[in-house]
Amino acid sequence: MKTSLTNPKKTLTVVTSVALAVLVLASVGSLYLGNKSVIAQEETAFPSREKTISVTGTATSSEAPDLLVVKFGVEIQNKTAKEALDANSLSMNQIIDAIKSVGIAEDDISTASFNISPVYEGYEDQITKRWTQELVGYRVTNTVTVETTKLNSAAEIIDGAVAVGANRIDSVYFTLSPEKQLQISDELIGKAIQNAQKKAENALVPLNHKIIGVKMVSLSDFGMPPPPMPMYEMAYDGMGKSSAPTPIFSSDQDVTTTANVVFIIGSN
Repeated sequence: MKTSLTNPKKTLTVVTSVALAVLVLASVGSLYLGNKSVIAQEETAFPSREKTISVTGTATSSEAPDLLVVKFGVEIQNKTAKEALDANSLSMNQIIDAIKSVGIAEDDISTASFNISPVYEGYEDQITKRWTQELVGYRVTNTVTVETTKLNSAAEIIDGAVAVGANRIDSVYFTLSPEKQLQISDELIGKAIQNAQKKAENALVPLNHKIIGVKMVSLSDFGMPPPPMPMYEMAYDGMGKSSAPTPIFSSDQDVTTTANVVFIIGSN
């Protein structure tokens, strides 16, 4: 009977060799991945060699306004809040009726602000010599805004409101409606880009370069309406007593569109 015996040393040698081979392969794989990671980082670290020039072009158009905005109202003070509120409401209803009578639609009228506040008067107490405040009444302020396309109705609106009790004329101005301003801005886009291209071409002439492409375009637009024209008590007191209509004049509005263009350039 024969017995087969395995050599322990030989088995150990084979196992050790396999383990060593696995370790070597793992090390090589790690090294390769490590090198690959380093290469990727090095590639992203290189700056772009693409040559560009960034230019902002503008285009402006002066347009006649198509919207009249009038802000006015009533400010009344009385001993109690209820009395002040009732008096203010009565006066404001009369003002709204007067505005409608000159052809202004109710949809063109909106509340701008409404406020009720206590009114105090200060005095020095003769006995204690301390400064004291005393409640003397309440003030109610109610203002409305009229926005209408009837540009020639400004004088009628103001005179009619003042005649029935309006004692605040906060602002009167002409502007462009949002729809018209958007339309004009869209029409100016092409001119703004052409202006940017012309600027870039002029700048590249002494550099012996030319435009070979476009990398990016960004747009912005803004209107430049005139500031509101305040009309103070002295002015509207005179209007209320005069039979002549109040002269109100409009002015053109500037709309500007800008285009920032990044051009790709190359040598001639």
